[in-house]
Amino acid sequence: MSHEPDASPINPLPPVIWILALPMIAMEAVLALGSAGFVGGSEAIGWRLVALSDYGVPPLLVRWMAETGQFPAEHLLRFVAYSFVHTSLMHALFALVFLLAIGNMVARVFRPWAVVALFFGSAIAGAVVFSVAVSGQHLLVGGYPAVYGLIGAYTFLLWVNLVHTGGPQMQAFTLIGFLMGIQLLWSLLFGPQPDWVADLTGFVTGFALSFVVSPGGWARMRAKLRHK
Repeated sequence: MSHEPDASPINPLPPVIWILALPMIAMEAVLALGSAGFVGGSEAIGWRLVALSDYGVPPLLVRWMAETGQFPAEHLLRFVAYSFVHTSLMHALFALVFLLAIGNMVARVFRPWAVVALFFGSAIAGAVVFSVAVSGQHLLVGGYPAVYGLIGAYTFLLWVNLVHTGGPQMQAFTLIGFLMGIQLLWSLLFGPQPDWVADLTGFVTGFALSFVVSPGGWARMRAKLRHK
């Protein structure tokens, strides 16, 4: 068996995953350095709070825009930008780990534009549903709804494989079941957090979008419709 001496022992990440991850890394690096007082002086200590306020998605925002007929650009930006702002370094690290791990597997099957569509489509859908369904003062921030969208795409790949092999199709949903179970346990221990609404919406959006943006997805859907 041949072995290339210069081959990397770790498979390199697809470029599209780095394109999505680098803004998250850069944002957290700036906020963390500012919080530690290494850059920006005394004002930088409050940069994270400012970023959360400026880019977080507040409850009822969609309702307010619909009722007033106002759609300010700075508010529309929130539905995308919130994915790159986190409440803490640990909050960001978990999102980044999931993005790199799950995104790597999805990006090896889906085309780059499809991965971008899954990421931002899930982020936007999660934020919209959160802003319609949730009340209170809790801001939606973090890359989790977008990452859950990639988990939805990964689940789609598992599901398609099980359909073709005749395996138990519900087995494909083991990961999302485990993650939602962890969220339920967390809410029982520390109180409910409404973010799960956006996360679950992101997953459903990613899974549904995969029928269209997966390789041959739209053609496969039309072929199935013709046979019905």
